[in-house]
Amino acid sequence: MESGRTNSNPQLRRGLCYSNVERKPSVIVIGGGMAGMAAARALHDASFGVVVLESRDRIGGRVYTDYSFGFPIDLGASWLHGVCKENPLARLIGRLGLPLYRTSEDNSVLYDHDLESYALFDMEGNQVPPELVTKVGEVFESILEETDKIRQEYAEDMSILRAFTIVFDRRPELRMEGLAHNVLQWYLCRMEGWFSGDADTISLKCWDQEELLPGGHGLMVRGYIPVINTLAKGLDIRLGHRVTKIVRRYNGVKVTVENGSTFVADAAVVSVPLGVLKSKTIKFEPKLPEWKETAIAELGVGIENKIVLHFEKVFWPNVEFLGVVSETSYGCSYFLNLHKATGHSVLVYMPAGQLAKDIEKMSDEAAANFAYTQLKRILPNASAPIQHLVSRWGTDVNSLGSYSYDTVGKPHDLYDRLRIPVDNLFFAGEATSANYPGSVHGAFSTGLMAAEDCRMRVLERYGELDLFQPVMGEESLVSVPLLISRL
Repeated sequence: MESGRTNSNPQLRRGLCYSNVERKPSVIVIGGGMAGMAAARALHDASFGVVVLESRDRIGGRVYTDYSFGFPIDLGASWLHGVCKENPLARLIGRLGLPLYRTSEDNSVLYDHDLESYALFDMEGNQVPPELVTKVGEVFESILEETDKIRQEYAEDMSILRAFTIVFDRRPELRMEGLAHNVLQWYLCRMEGWFSGDADTISLKCWDQEELLPGGHGLMVRGYIPVINTLAKGLDIRLGHRVTKIVRRYNGVKVTVENGSTFVADAAVVSVPLGVLKSKTIKFEPKLPEWKETAIAELGVGIENKIVLHFEKVFWPNVEFLGVVSETSYGCSYFLNLHKATGHSVLVYMPAGQLAKDIEKMSDEAAANFAYTQLKRILPNASAPIQHLVSRWGTDVNSLGSYSYDTVGKPHDLYDRLRIPVDNLFFAGEATSANYPGSVHGAFSTGLMAAEDCRMRVLERYGELDLFQPVMGEESLVSVPLLISRL
């Protein structure tokens, strides 16, 4: 996109206007994931010239629907968290007529079970009695309530794991032994999966600061890619364009990609994953402010992967999740049953945290065998899978992590700091959403907010705010907070 140089002389600007020569504001969107595509769509619809630079050979980013089995499988994001009208992404999904399968109601995301949808087993393949699962779930809730008291008592932050230790010292009756202890570790494993991090790294102060929308959790039956494709329709998208340098000047930005090509525009929306920002593979000139670099460095980014096993026929119970309990959360595991939602004979093994990192060191074949071995523990007569898929979000150079979370000792407002614009650079993505971090609707919302911030800033500079409509229609308006900070 050659935007040219804008002359800031007001007399010349008036002359351009009076001679009916129109100058189209221009924006470069870096990253073609959900946030980037939402921003690009909104700015394009607001009559901006938009080009999207995407490093992969596909759009979607951490939204990745694979069709190699002959039907859609989401290897990245797959849920809509909050099936309700308050969720801005839900309205778009509804208008597209995409079906959702509700895997849980409004229970806490950390133990999002209605008990009929779970079957837990020990390492010998014995099913855990449902009444024990219920009892341990109640204990887990009590432990979390006790950790809130600890949070109020201690000035300094600590990990969730350390807080649990203090709770057990104070309330020894909450300690559990044997099978009950193993079930409790499974609940902790589910919590780690929600944050994509280990319990010894998750912040006690901030772990529950995100806003949980009502309506429960809906699985995207046909995958998320139809949403991405709808946002992308008619946009100028350059695949295989890995950005290496972003130069910002008073009159615009210049973006360089790996092959040396450059793109010039009035502004840029940076929507690359937090892991990529942490890697410093993109050079900013001048450097980003210290407060912005601190936010990038201190926000946590974890890993949750999927090992998808396709079987010839179904041999497992008709429940949403199959769980394996163990003496440690690291040894626990769970499988999502896609047959219940989609009719396909597929189980998805979902390791997170250190376990996910360790599995990423294996080949795809070894990773699939590892997951199958876990399945054989609980279902000894399990048949071998006929196909498999393995995600590697932690080592993928285009993501370097799955999604963000609050780490010990770091403030929750790091998300807001990451979102705040720097001159004519605007930031979007799930890691810039203080209310909905780690979620697709969080990414979508920040894309819309970055687009509106960008629109206002660019058109304000040209004195043309009255010539354009807001990028967000009244129906899908997202509240844009005032950019007040104490950095």
